[in-house]
Amino acid sequence: MSARRPSPRYDPTRRRLLAAALALPGALFLPTGARADLVATVPRIKPSIVAVGTYQRTRSPAFQFRGTGFVVGDGQLVATNAHVLPERLDTANMEALVIVLPGDGQTGTVRTASVAATDRGRDLAVLKLGAGPALPALRLAASGGVREGQEIAFTGFPIGNVLGMTPVTHRGIVSAITPIGIPQANARDLNPALVRRLANDVFRVYQLDATAYPGNSGSPLYDPASGAVLGVLNMVFVKGTKESVLSDPSGISYAIPVEHLHRLLGEVR
Repeated sequence: MSARRPSPRYDPTRRRLLAAALALPGALFLPTGARADLVATVPRIKPSIVAVGTYQRTRSPAFQFRGTGFVVGDGQLVATNAHVLPERLDTANMEALVIVLPGDGQTGTVRTASVAATDRGRDLAVLKLGAGPALPALRLAASGGVREGQEIAFTGFPIGNVLGMTPVTHRGIVSAITPIGIPQANARDLNPALVRRLANDVFRVYQLDATAYPGNSGSPLYDPASGAVLGVLNMVFVKGTKESVLSDPSGISYAIPVEHLHRLLGEVR
């Protein structure tokens, strides 16, 4: 007589496993690893995220959003990108540089700011807040130590003009640490500014396997577990036209390493 395998419904081991799965239906969907870390970290990051723009009472809308910033240092400083700042302010008509604390996402607290330091070569700026209480500051990681393949996250205001002042978090990995000036395929595509940068001022940035959008400029790039800031998001690779950033994002973004922000903060008095 040949041996027969027991029917699954009479297999006691299988029945115990099935009962355990039915008793804990959410067990298979619990976040693990970096995802679990991020769930705990995001609430600590969001109070430090601010919108950067200009404010003019007689204008509609009075606030014009330009990018994201985040609080650093003593709680009276905000880090962002240099390209987020306006080229000039219409001071004759009372236009002012401001940051907005998002609040409930519909309304927010407006505070004036001034430029404390800039490094346009590395696309960084530090703002000094006007009168008001200190805000919760993010901790900056030590220089170096970031590795390719490392999990990262960033929080900011993607398409803030449309989606409003609600901080949004994206995650991904550091896919490469690469020079900021990348030689073009054809020599005629090189411009004088790029040639000078390649020759005299090459520095490395983090290429990210993560999707960012207009408005994310100035967002803090941070470690999902500790929340320590690793860099400042500053640009997105565009596959076609600027409009395609929204309709067909490349999923490739870049961030300036935090060591350059450390250096710029050292210039703030």
